[in-house]
Amino acid sequence: MADEHEQEYDAAFVELLESVWGEGFLSPGGPEEVGRILAGLDLEGGRVLDVGCGTGGATFLMANERKAGHVVGIDVSAAVIEEAEARSRKYPAERRPRFRLIEPGLLPFPDDQFDVVFSKDSLIHIPDKLAICREILRVLRPGGVFAASDWLRSDEPISPQLQYYIDVEALGFGMGTAEDYRRALVGAGFLEVRLTDRNVWYRAIAHEEHAALSGPLYARLVERVGEEFTRHEIEVWRALTVVLDSGELRPTHLRARKP
Repeated sequence: MADEHEQEYDAAFVELLESVWGEGFLSPGGPEEVGRILAGLDLEGGRVLDVGCGTGGATFLMANERKAGHVVGIDVSAAVIEEAEARSRKYPAERRPRFRLIEPGLLPFPDDQFDVVFSKDSLIHIPDKLAICREILRVLRPGGVFAASDWLRSDEPISPQLQYYIDVEALGFGMGTAEDYRRALVGAGFLEVRLTDRNVWYRAIAHEEHAALSGPLYARLVERVGEEFTRHEIEVWRALTVVLDSGELRPTHLRARKP
């Protein structure tokens, strides 16, 4: 859970993020990026776990458009789980995912439960990458797939610019390198580990988002979440573009299979 110095995923923060990234999405790319993360996977009729589901954009997509048979979204934030549950009521019962509020730590599921474990940009909040990879492996069925994206950093020491972004974002980041993730996935027992760097894709988009926050979105956000908070998030985005441009922040797709 966030401490007193960390940003909470409260209504104002969700409002701002969804204004930039679309309803249900608290990280970039929307349905298209979810589709790229899941490329080549057939979810129809399968059991899927969404780790760090937020307000449920990807969870709803997997349950409805990808027709997974049973989808569970989990998160440690009560606010986003409550919002996801409220939004789920507009879907028919047979296509409605389940949402669960959990505590940090072990995943609250028996072994061998899911065909796919999905996660979009949430493992950054978990410092112990090996521990979470072991838990993901445990709850996957044999042959099951882990398909995710996350925010990685370069192998270089953290620069003042990256540290500033981490501090001003204030989301409790436990940021790892590609080697950290590869080592954790292999160490947990995964096979066919693949990491796909997405820095070039998001770098240009982030500048457009920063311009939108400062321009077309500004008045509406000030009205809804306040000027001080809006200005703070504009500074967050400016800091984000700096470390994307330098290559220190590297959005990355992760894919691996349980033996």
